[in-house]
Amino acid sequence: MPDRLINRVILIVLDSAGIGWLPDADKYGDTGSHTLGNTARAVGGLQVPNLAALGLGNIVALEGVAPVSAPKAAWGKMAEKAPGKDTTTGHWELCGLVLKEPFPVYPDGFPAEVITAFEAAVGRRVLGNKAASGTAIIEELGAEHLKTGRPIVYTSADSVFQIAAHEEVISVEELYRLCRIAREILQGRHGVGRVIARPFTGKPGAFVRTAARRDFSLPPTGETILDVLTGAGYAVWAVGKIWDIFAGRGVTRSFPAHGNDEVLATVLRLLGERPAPALLFANCNDFDMLWGHRNDAASYAEGLRRFDQHLPKLLAELREDDLLVITADHGCDPTTPSTDHSREYVPLLVCGPLVRPRFLGVRETFADVAATLADIFGVGNPGPGQSFCGEIFGTTAKGER
Repeated sequence: MPDRLINRVILIVLDSAGIGWLPDADKYGDTGSHTLGNTARAVGGLQVPNLAALGLGNIVALEGVAPVSAPKAAWGKMAEKAPGKDTTTGHWELCGLVLKEPFPVYPDGFPAEVITAFEAAVGRRVLGNKAASGTAIIEELGAEHLKTGRPIVYTSADSVFQIAAHEEVISVEELYRLCRIAREILQGRHGVGRVIARPFTGKPGAFVRTAARRDFSLPPTGETILDVLTGAGYAVWAVGKIWDIFAGRGVTRSFPAHGNDEVLATVLRLLGERPAPALLFANCNDFDMLWGHRNDAASYAEGLRRFDQHLPKLLAELREDDLLVITADHGCDPTTPSTDHSREYVPLLVCGPLVRPRFLGVRETFADVAATLADIFGVGNPGPGQSFCGEIFGTTAKGER
C-alpha cells in the first residue's frame, strides 16, 4: 500500500440526527420534520459549542448554534438517494450501496404466511403482530406475555420484525435464537431490513427495555466500500451496531458497545492503537433508540451536548494522517406526533489536520462518503457517489503523498 496522505478514517454516525426534510418527504408523511432544528427550538437552543466550531451552524440555521466565520471542518449536507428512511438503507448508502427498491414494510402487521411459519418453527404462538411503539406495546402486552410465555411480535414504519420478551420468561440467548429463525424465514419478498431482539425486564407498569438489544440484518444485497476495503487488505473496525447492520460483512474486527458514551470511549481507545486501521466505523444509537423514537426532545438535546463534550478528546487524538467524518443515516424528529424515522437530509462534517475547511454543498447521495473513502485508499468505488477528496485536500490525487 502506498504512503498516503490519509491512512485512517474515523466515520461516526449520529443515528437519526437529520437536518431538515427532503424534497420528497411528503411521500413519507415527513414534511416539516427537522430533527436537529426542531429539537433546538423545543429546548430553547442546543449547547454544542464544539460542533458549532466545526461548522454545524453553517450547514443550516439552528437555535443556539450560530454560523462561524472560520469553521474548523469542511461542512455540507447529504440527500438520501435510495427510497426509504431506515437505518439499514442509510448505512448501506453511506457505504456505496444505493437501494433501488425499498425494503418491505407492514403497517397492518405481518401476513399469515409469515406468522404461521414463524410460530411453527419456534413452537410458540405470538402476541401483537401490529405496528406499534416498542415501549407502548410491552406495556400493553407485557402482562399477558408473562402469563403465557408468548413472544411479542411487532413492527414500525421501518422494515423491521421485532420480537420483545421478558428476560425471565425467554432468556436473551433464546430470544436471539428466535430472531435467527425469523431471519431465515424473512427472505425474498418478505426480506425485511432487520429482525430485532427487544429484551425487557421489570413488572407490569414498570417494564424497562435492556441494553441486550441485537439486530439481525439482511446481508448487503450488493458490494459496499467495506467489502472493497477488506478485499484490498485494509482493516475495517466496527464499533457499536455497525457489525449488525452489515451482518458482519466487510468487517475485520467488531467492538460491541452499549450507549453513546461507551461507543465514544471505545473509539477514543482505538485511536491510540497501532497500527492504524483503514476505517474505524461507529454508530451512536442512543439518539435514535432512546430519544428520537420516544419523542424525548430534551434528552435528545442533552445527548448532543454530551457528544459535543467528547469531541475535544477525539480531535486531540487525531494524527496528521487521520480524517474524521461526522454524519447521520436518517432523521427521527422527537417533536412530531410520529415516533418513526423521518425522511431528512443528514449533516456532513469532515475534519483533520490536512482538511481545508470549506462548504461541500448539498450532496446528491450519502454514497459520496464511500466514493471519498475509495479515493483516499485507492480502491474501486462500489457506488454512484462522487468523492469530495479534491475539495477537502485541494487535489484530485487519490490521497497519496
